[in-house]
Amino acid sequence: MSLSGFTAPWWFLLLLVLAAMVAAYVLVQRSRRKRTLRFANLELLDRIAPKSPGWTRHVPAVLLLVALMLLTFGLAGPTAEQQVPRDRATIILSIDVSLSMEATDIEPTRLEAAQEAAQSFVEEIPDGVNLGIVSFAGTASVLVSPTTQRESAINAIENLSLARSTATGEGIFASLQAIESFSAVVGGADGPPPAKIVLLADGKQTVPTQDPNDPRGAYTAAREAADAGVPISTISFGTEHGTVEIEGRTIPVPVDDVAMEEIARITGGDFHKAATAEQIDEVYTGLGEQIGYEVRETDASRPWIALGAIALIAAAGSSLLIGQRLP
Repeated sequence: MSLSGFTAPWWFLLLLVLAAMVAAYVLVQRSRRKRTLRFANLELLDRIAPKSPGWTRHVPAVLLLVALMLLTFGLAGPTAEQQVPRDRATIILSIDVSLSMEATDIEPTRLEAAQEAAQSFVEEIPDGVNLGIVSFAGTASVLVSPTTQRESAINAIENLSLARSTATGEGIFASLQAIESFSAVVGGADGPPPAKIVLLADGKQTVPTQDPNDPRGAYTAAREAADAGVPISTISFGTEHGTVEIEGRTIPVPVDDVAMEEIARITGGDFHKAATAEQIDEVYTGLGEQIGYEVRETDASRPWIALGAIALIAAAGSSLLIGQRLP
C-alpha cells in the first residue's frame, strides 16, 4: 500500500495503549508461570494438570494485537495519490493542415498518421473533459467548440483538408479565443475550468511572416497563452528529410523542432517529437493520461479496516479452537 499521508494522525496515540496491553500480557504470563512453579511436586502437577497448548496459546492474542493495529491505521485516515478523471478541463486540439502535412516521411502521410492517432486520443479522454478542434494553414478555423460530445470532434478530424501556408500563431490565437468564449459561458463560482492547448504541427511559420515574434506570430501567441495561464503541449511531426510535390516540384519540408520546443517552453507546456506513426500514437497516449486525469489525495483506509476485521475474526476463531473460549 502506497501512502501519502494521514487525515487524523492523532489516532496513532492508540498504539501507546496497545503497547501497554502487550506489556501487561507479558507480565500476566510471567506471573502465571511463577504461581505454577510454587507447586512442590512438579511430577504430580504434570500428571493432574491438563496439557498446555504451548506457544500456540499466544496465537489469539497476537492476532488480536495485529487486528487492533490495523484498525488503528484505518482510523488514522490514510490517504494515497490516485489518478481520477477530470470533469471540468478544456482541451483544444490545434492541428496544422498546411501542404507540408502531405509529406510521406511518416507513413502513409503526416496528416493521415496524425488523424488516426488523434481519433484514438479523442476516444480515450474522459467524458467530462470539454474538447475543441482547431485547424490552421494560412488561416485558422474553429471546427468544433469545446464540448463533451466526441462524435463531432472525430468527424472534424476525419474531414481535415490541406491548404497553403502555415500560420502557427493564428492557430494558437484561435485556440485561445475558443477557450475564452467557452470559459465565459461555463465559468461559475469556482472560476473557469483549467485549459490546455495541444498543438500539432510540422513546419515553420510562413504567414504573416516567417518571424515567430511578429504581432501575429507563434511566439507572440505563445506569450499570450502564458499570460492567460494556458500551457501548450506541442507535438512536432515529421523528420528533417520530408518533401512534398507541389506543381511538379519537389519541395523540402523539414520539421521545425526548435520552434515547437520554444512554444512549449514559453507557456510551461511539454514538447514531444514524433518521427514515426508509432511515436505519434505513444505521444497521444501519454497526453491523454496527463490531460484527462489529475492526481488527488483519496481515502485509503478501507484496505486497513478490512484487514483489521479479518485479523479480528481470525483471533476469535483461533481462540475458540485453541482455548475453547473467546479472547
